[in-house]
Amino acid sequence: MVIESGARPGIILAAVAVVQFMVSLDLSVVNVGLPQIAVGLGFSAVGLTWVIHAYALTFGGLLLLGGKAADRYGRRRVLLLGLSLFGLASLVGGFAQEPGHLVAARAVQGIGAAALAPAALALLTATFPTGRVRVRAFGVWSAMNAAGGALGVLIGGLLTEYASWRWVMFVNVPMAACALAMVRRVAAGPPPVRGGRPDVLGAVLATAGMTLLVFGVVRTEQYAWTSPITVTTLAVAAALLAAFVHVERTTAREPLIRLGLFANRSVAGANAYNLLAGAAIASAFYFVSLYLQRVLGIGPALTGIEFLPFALGVVAGSVLAVKLGYRLAPRTLLVIGGLLTATGLAWLGLISPDGAFATDVLGPSIVTSIGFGLCLGPVVSIATTGVAPRETGTASGLLNSSRQIGASLGLAALGTVAHDRTGQAVTPEALNDGYALGLTVSAALLVAAVLIAFTVLRRTSPPSRAEQSDDRDSLLVRD
Repeated sequence: MVIESGARPGIILAAVAVVQFMVSLDLSVVNVGLPQIAVGLGFSAVGLTWVIHAYALTFGGLLLLGGKAADRYGRRRVLLLGLSLFGLASLVGGFAQEPGHLVAARAVQGIGAAALAPAALALLTATFPTGRVRVRAFGVWSAMNAAGGALGVLIGGLLTEYASWRWVMFVNVPMAACALAMVRRVAAGPPPVRGGRPDVLGAVLATAGMTLLVFGVVRTEQYAWTSPITVTTLAVAAALLAAFVHVERTTAREPLIRLGLFANRSVAGANAYNLLAGAAIASAFYFVSLYLQRVLGIGPALTGIEFLPFALGVVAGSVLAVKLGYRLAPRTLLVIGGLLTATGLAWLGLISPDGAFATDVLGPSIVTSIGFGLCLGPVVSIATTGVAPRETGTASGLLNSSRQIGASLGLAALGTVAHDRTGQAVTPEALNDGYALGLTVSAALLVAAVLIAFTVLRRTSPPSRAEQSDDRDSLLVRD
């Protein structure tokens, strides 16, 4: 295995692990604290959802620009910039005094994450390009990704109940500082490939289009799908996204994403899979958290603790994916993991208003989490397979983007589905029916993802014995 010149593999792996844990944590750490945030800052019921959407949409919408910037200006430089911006926005958000302050801080966090996430993943891909060590490196990445998302609910619950909701923002600051210190120790590496100027207009069109799309779906709670307001909003969103595609084809600048990249079946299939999986899991987190608190009447701290089995299950699934990755093809792992995840989500769809954590949540959450953990590393590895080195940042940004956009769209769409089932009732029985429907639809999304893995992704083989032998030697590399 060839390691990128100037790299320090141990420090790079540690830094990327911290970065991914922090980014993933920030997607879920605020969920349990939302009721307290609403009371503390005076959010309306609709406005509160933008604490999540402001982060997810700027993150997902600007990830392609972040990936392109990493390729053009250097992964280490963009990673340092993103970490600084993310840490500063977290600090400012913790001191927010009005709803607009927090939403703005969350949006800036998303901008910082859009810079640092693809740069970190591209750095990892370049440092561990093939074989057994690549499987292990992406196993570590996926474990930290999973742990951040799952432990975010636990950490958010504990901080909200025993400190203040403000600490769900402050908690990012020391992690960003730690990652900055490690990245500064990494050599700059080879000079980036210079191209044209990045397509900022494309980034603006993509982000605006996705924001309007989510806004239109969320507002269907107030305005019917056939109302002039909803139809107009969705039509403008579609026009902006169509304009984005046109700009990418015709711009004289460096395209935000080369549309020919989707001719690579690995890239197209992995991103479609990731989009659906992101939609399903983000929605499941949301529904289970609300079920525990609003239906079963459990407090935020205990709710966070009860997500711990899920966190451990995802980490266990990620570790298992590393071991199985030496014997099974990545596509096979995606199919197995997707089917397990779908089974767990369908089981969660059987929740009842007079249920309990031990009988209604524990078993299915373990099945779901192990299945999800099996998917994380392989989907990242597939998404960067066959991609030219100059486009690894773009491919990494695209994969992160598909997950975040999927999470935001899934939460908007499935939240609307659940609200339609619940109606105006706020009884535990009515809420339970809505959450159960949302979880069942989440399972259907995973089944669709598995079908994509079967039909789009090519059959590949696990690392050969020769690659594994070479990688054993590479493990002796010291920082």
